[in-house]
Amino acid sequence: MALKEELESLREQMLPAIQDAKTTQELEDLRVSVLGRKGTLTAALRGMRDVPKEERPAVGKLVNDVRADIEGALSARGEELSNAELEAKMQAGALDVTLPGRAHPYGAQHLITHIIDEVSDIFAGLGYEVIGGREIETDYYNFTALNAPKDHPSRSMQDTFYIVDRSGDVSDVRGESDVLLRTQTSGAQVHVMEEERPPIYMISPGQVYRRDVADPSHLPQFHQIEGLVVDKGITVGDLKGTLDYFNRKFFGEDRKTRFRAHFFPFTEPSYEADVSCGICGGKGCRFCKNTGWVEILGCGMVDPNVFGFVDIDPEEYSGFAFGMGVERLACLKYDVPDLRMLLEGDMRFLRQF
Repeated sequence: MALKEELESLREQMLPAIQDAKTTQELEDLRVSVLGRKGTLTAALRGMRDVPKEERPAVGKLVNDVRADIEGALSARGEELSNAELEAKMQAGALDVTLPGRAHPYGAQHLITHIIDEVSDIFAGLGYEVIGGREIETDYYNFTALNAPKDHPSRSMQDTFYIVDRSGDVSDVRGESDVLLRTQTSGAQVHVMEEERPPIYMISPGQVYRRDVADPSHLPQFHQIEGLVVDKGITVGDLKGTLDYFNRKFFGEDRKTRFRAHFFPFTEPSYEADVSCGICGGKGCRFCKNTGWVEILGCGMVDPNVFGFVDIDPEEYSGFAFGMGVERLACLKYDVPDLRMLLEGDMRFLRQF
């Protein structure tokens, strides 16, 4: 009779305790304390061997009833607690659909990249090939093969960053080192003429480097687009017609082009090309310094001496070359007053484009 009383007492104690459990962990602790290997119900079952044989069926039935009641209560309370905890998690991470959404701004091309692509598209439409270039060049390709030997005065206008070896010998960093960061994309002309035979119609965009102090009109690192044509029968008329076409496509059909005599060591004759001022329509204003024109690029017919470096016969072939600054084109087209604004990363400025 003692075992029957113990089982009844256990049921009376455990059922309210199970119902009062606040968490699934607390409920699990109760289950282990009753039904585990060292639980109270398991310990009570060990007393079955002391029950007389005639009473064992009744006691065995009571044991099964107590176990079933406790397991049923554990299962029911466990489901209630699991649902309650899931609901609490859902409430904690709930999304208030009445709140305004968070905007995710769309990315866009930087203005410099956009200008490079726009210029490339215009010349690709004329059949030009877009070719990459080397930012690290040798003195030969950056100067010598462009008709500017070591004693040529034009070199002093393009003082640049020279690269020295790891020996630490910097005594010849100014002008004696043979490796440098290119000052112009014109070296791409030489590489192309070495690797390909005419006819050649190409442009080469890329970064260039000069020891300039950054100000509204100068940067130590900027972008250029080099152009080169080599073919039979190319004349100054082809040069002027091509660049006039480019200006009208890039700046607008109403814009005019003017050519002024200039000097570049790798072209002869050489020109500075101007476009009519888009602000005053060519009448003269502060932006164009009352001239009605704005300088945009340098150009000219390829000097025969340059052909000599790449084994092209100047008696059979002729050509023209041009180079334009990308940042300058961007400023002229979109009235940007300071080149540095293109590189400062101010999103208020960049979003305009």
